[in-house]
Amino acid sequence: MANTFTTAGSDPNVGGVYPQEYADSVQRRLNDITNWKDTCDWMLSNSNTLNFPYMSTEFTAQSGTRGTAYSFSDFTITNDQVRLVNQDVVPVYVDYADLAQFSLLDWIRLGERMGEVVRERVGSLVLAQHAAWTDFTNVSIGGAGTNITVSATNVDDIIRGVKREVGEANGLELARERGMFIEWRFADMEFLEQFAQANGFQLADAALKNGIANAYYFMGMYHYVSNRHTAGHLFGGVRKTFQLGLLRNTWGKQLESPPVNGDGPLSGQARHYRIDYGFNAPTAHVSVLYDINVA
Repeated sequence: MANTFTTAGSDPNVGGVYPQEYADSVQRRLNDITNWKDTCDWMLSNSNTLNFPYMSTEFTAQSGTRGTAYSFSDFTITNDQVRLVNQDVVPVYVDYADLAQFSLLDWIRLGERMGEVVRERVGSLVLAQHAAWTDFTNVSIGGAGTNITVSATNVDDIIRGVKREVGEANGLELARERGMFIEWRFADMEFLEQFAQANGFQLADAALKNGIANAYYFMGMYHYVSNRHTAGHLFGGVRKTFQLGLLRNTWGKQLESPPVNGDGPLSGQARHYRIDYGFNAPTAHVSVLYDINVA
């Protein structure tokens, strides 16, 4: 049986007797502020391929002398692409008896949790792309070896190291436009708070002053926290640089599925949410996206 798209509110069986309330609760969670919406350059599109031309060789300034000819510089435009060819699904089955017995609050809770799972899955997918970024190791903060053991005594070194590497990669103009960031683990954020408070700085005060709902701003950088990192890897660099494409016509939409399992048909409704997506670390700016290697 072919899957069919079902838009919220058009089918009274979707979301039980509260289709619009259910759909609204899903969308509310999808629209919530979240790390990847801040850190990534994300876009919705129905195209298979998104094109991002960039100047791969540049013209340069040159000195001149009156009455002396100057030479022209050539340049090359190259194309980066995000291909929306990857797919994840979040499936759920609801028995017909539950459909009949669910209250409005039950449907709202189910919808909110479905929206959260979809949104959180995208966050995990982003953080799993660490191999596409530039390595930032213990050597980057003056140590030896690869993995950094984050502590209250070196968390500031990591921040300064990221800022230094952005500058050395000629990324300051981009950083001024978009801001720099690190996405920490919860234990790392505790070390950051310890360091900040030991130096007379209250992170809560900074959040209030800057109006940042999803991140702290400290030492010239936005600080996010997540428990969805791939083990041993943090994400940092210049915000809105790593590219994420999501297929518009499946994002936040329900798809009906035949309600079956390995034993045969089931008496109920099966549905799933799809996430069709693609990533790209722009060639021109991959040097300001960091895979921070941690112990």
